[in-house]
Amino acid sequence: MKSQNPYQKFDAKQVELQTLLQENPRFKRMYDEYDHLSENLWNLEQSEGESITDEFLNYIKVQTNYLEAELEDFILADSSLHSK
Repeated sequence: MKSQNPYQKFDAKQVELQTLLQENPRFKRMYDEYDHLSENLWNLEQSEGESITDEFLNYIKVQTNYLEAELEDFILADSSLHSK
């Protein structure tokens, strides 16, 4: 059985995600890239027999973490706007 992808950090924030995805094209582009990278990273780490360098995996992790932080900032900013 395949375990859950630990890179999908925004499952608990689906309402905020859906709002931003519909209303903010920049957020949508960033989220799409994050989703693509995190899925690829998860697949690369789960695959057996493929030769992938640690350097490449670390690069993908850094990119994923950067996008995750940016997306979290968007979500926090949007949440604070809606709570006023």
